[in-house]
Amino acid sequence: MSLGTAPVLALLVGSFHAFLFVLIRGSAGGRLPLIIGAAFLGAWAGDALGARLEIDLFRIGDFRVAVASVMAWVGIGLVSLIAILGPNRPKA
Repeated sequence: MSLGTAPVLALLVGSFHAFLFVLIRGSAGGRLPLIIGAAFLGAWAGDALGARLEIDLFRIGDFRVAVASVMAWVGIGLVSLIAILGPNRPKA
């Protein structure tokens, strides 16, 4: 059983977009591991979705980078939205 290169490329694409988000925003607010995890899972799911829907805008081998990037941002957006809508922690 072999997973191939998709998880490795998803980790690279997801990490890149997570760090780009933090660079644009200026801070992760202590949620960097969640943002990286969501971007990684979003990129991996985006590759699978792109393969299923046969969307081939930009590829590296069998990895669909364009769809993976969009889904990584969707994952980052979900984590940010949950952080905004969730309860506030008291500042120590």
